[in-house]
Amino acid sequence: MKKIITSLIFILFIINQSFADDRKDELNKLFKELKIKNSVVTFEIEQKIWKIWSTHPEKNDLTSLLAKGSNLVNQNKLYEAEAIFTKVIKLDPNWAEAWNKRATVLYLLGEFQKSQNDIDKVLELEERHFGALAGQGLVNIQLKNYEKAIMSYKKVQEIYPTMKSPKIMIKEINELIKQQSI
Repeated sequence: MKKIITSLIFILFIINQSFADDRKDELNKLFKELKIKNSVVTFEIEQKIWKIWSTHPEKNDLTSLLAKGSNLVNQNKLYEAEAIFTKVIKLDPNWAEAWNKRATVLYLLGEFQKSQNDIDKVLELEERHFGALAGQGLVNIQLKNYEKAIMSYKKVQEIYPTMKSPKIMIKEINELIKQQSI
């Protein structure tokens, strides 16, 4: 009996590892495709990336909790959403999207440094997370770290060249810098 249980655990591990590898391969493929200079096509690719990011690789209940937290954000119930995202992070501290969602809520609550701390964790787990990088740009504007904000948006442009907001934000930040130097 012990051999059967050990064998089943091993098989489950192999299946989970295979699924994780498939997920990683799919993301790598999508990020290569994101470099295409066609904004209609890249928007569809972006949606596929967000779907993968927002789906927990192993636990459907965590995917459901993340969605519940996102719905609370949409209802402007930010403290409740923060509590849910914190719970998800405690259950799986290696899921980048849980950190990203909480970073967004913290930003909306005006907790800019805490938001930046969560963004740092997102980027540690997924350095190509263009959403976190764009959020980092917004955080750095609030913290008056304009050069860091520009650097964040430039990284987004490297990852996702057709994304429109980085171009707009870099222009606005440069204007802000000019106004403050007068």
